[in-house]
Amino acid sequence: MCEGAHRGDRLVDKTAVPDETTIRNWVGAEAFAHWQALRDWIAASYPGVFTPDWLYGGRRHGWSLRYKTSKAFCTLLPEYRAFSVVVVLGGAERTKVEERRDALSPRLMDLYDATETYRDGKWLKIDIASADAMKDVTDLLGLKRPRRAG
Repeated sequence: MCEGAHRGDRLVDKTAVPDETTIRNWVGAEAFAHWQALRDWIAASYPGVFTPDWLYGGRRHGWSLRYKTSKAFCTLLPEYRAFSVVVVLGGAERTKVEERRDALSPRLMDLYDATETYRDGKWLKIDIASADAMKDVTDLLGLKRPRRAG
């Protein structure tokens, strides 16, 4: 399954939706711990709000796990020995980020500033490899949608 894979490669076998074992083996133990921690945080912070769904984006993009209600919340991208999260920020959400610039990490703001703004918003792809990156994502998601639980 992993022979010839390079860091950042996506899961592209469309014959089977990935399960937890596939994800753990693909992203590796360290990234899987972050993957599970983020999924647990979303479930605890937004109880009953999201039913994540697996999407297959073709051979180029592979599988991703999307959290969405009527609009996108975030998408988790399992990558070989890593994982990333995509957060799309519309106009109102970008205003919230701008208002809280000083409270958000310089690393997150550098990524935010470097990300092009499209008609439908800024598509931030955040690599999750540390507790600091996890905090950046949870801070951003908290601005995007207020938490329902403590």
